[in-house]
Amino acid sequence: MTAAAKKEFPMIVNAEHDPLVDRSRGLNFEEPLLIERSKQGRSGVDFMPTKGLKLRTGQAARGTIGLPQVSEPQAVRHFVRLSQQNFSIDSGFYPLGSCTMKHNPRLNEKMARLAGLANLHPLQDERTTQGALELMHELQHWLAELTGLPGVSLAPAAGAQGEMAGMLVIRKALEKRGELEKRRYVLVPDSAHGTNPATAVMCGFEIKTLPSTDQGFVDMDAFKAALGDDVAGFMLTNPNTCGLFDPNVKEIADLLHEAGGYFYCDGANFNAIAGRVRPADFGADVMHINLHKTFSTPHGGGGPGSGPIVVTEELEPFLPVPRVQKQGDTYTLEYEAEDSIGRMKGFHGHMGMFVRALAYMMAHGVDGIRQASEDAVLNANYVRVKLQEHYHVPFNGMCMHECLLSDKKQKAKGVTTMDIAKTLIEHGMHPMTVFFPLVVQGAMLIEPTESESKETIDRFIAIMKMIADETEAGNGEQFTENPKSTPRRRLDEAQAARKPTLTWQMMMASA
Repeated sequence: MTAAAKKEFPMIVNAEHDPLVDRSRGLNFEEPLLIERSKQGRSGVDFMPTKGLKLRTGQAARGTIGLPQVSEPQAVRHFVRLSQQNFSIDSGFYPLGSCTMKHNPRLNEKMARLAGLANLHPLQDERTTQGALELMHELQHWLAELTGLPGVSLAPAAGAQGEMAGMLVIRKALEKRGELEKRRYVLVPDSAHGTNPATAVMCGFEIKTLPSTDQGFVDMDAFKAALGDDVAGFMLTNPNTCGLFDPNVKEIADLLHEAGGYFYCDGANFNAIAGRVRPADFGADVMHINLHKTFSTPHGGGGPGSGPIVVTEELEPFLPVPRVQKQGDTYTLEYEAEDSIGRMKGFHGHMGMFVRALAYMMAHGVDGIRQASEDAVLNANYVRVKLQEHYHVPFNGMCMHECLLSDKKQKAKGVTTMDIAKTLIEHGMHPMTVFFPLVVQGAMLIEPTESESKETIDRFIAIMKMIADETEAGNGEQFTENPKSTPRRRLDEAQAARKPTLTWQMMMASA
């Protein structure tokens, strides 16, 4: 760092000596794969043979199906080391835009692990699961209240399946109206999540992509020109993927309804407006909600997620089954619904996700949920204002829960979005979302969330400023080789995807 940089950013020293970066866990420790450490006959646990027991694998011993033969300590240490190489929200700042890596209150985890909820079986008699069904019914009520949409299904397994359920509901409604054949098109903005057009196509529709304006909103002229009696619906994420609330959303909904189409609202960014705006009030007919984003269920790691959908009263008969209903003092899962799109999967939802979401809602109350949304928007705008003189801001004005920057200024001096992201890793912070949304070159989508302290956000801002200032001073080359202290340095990601190096050995290593 230059002397000027050291003076301006006293909380940042060279990354390799940074006191806030934990380097005590031996992250650079290398070890062979378990398959390479295998020795014939070694095992963690020995069991006496059981007479008459036929293994489900159809094999006599695990060694014959190619599994490593290692001791229990070897297996435990191997996977613990791998876990220590992971970055998580518990170990550092995680400003991943459009994914909402927020803090997950430990109270929620405790509730989800209560024996009466954690040990349920989906085939239990409903007389023994009344508490769980009541909890699900209460969650349905909260989601209906927060969105203004009375029809709720908890069935979809995650956001993408929620999208599919929502679009299948629209398809079923059009079929019931006798208009499915003529209404073939779904309108999708060019800034949409990629799953939106993919979902619509999977549901049998064709796509018309609408351009965005220079302000990042839906081009209203293009929208109006695309409307017609062949339009089934419009899929809009609002706030959108650029972190902006579209001011024309009510006009969009009104024009769409006049043309006979349905408004699908992607609820991926609901955490920016929850408790402040009900999507029903700006005209949404169908919406999916990511419980793992807005309502704190742990995100990432391959799931499980949860993507309930909410719909208008008109569309409620088409919701997937089963749904939790209350009959007198009894709760039941209703499977019979003449116009339902049917089941989305084998069993009903993810109970742990429902418990965590409801615990979050009840702990916060509507006023707390509203404050969380307000704080998320405040933090994102704080980052935007602090960095707007250092980085290119593609869209002027207030953002919502995430702010969007680009590497336009730095790229002219040889430093790219990738270099900036890798330098954040070197300083112990997870990068923001990079190169997305696709409508902005070199995009950096930053979402600090509502749960981070000002000190943490200030440190992130200071590192970002340091990168910009050093680059402007002609010292950007130092960032092009980061990270230097991680278990793996820079990989050729394209080649890693196209030509992965895999290990599979049916023969076990010799003793």
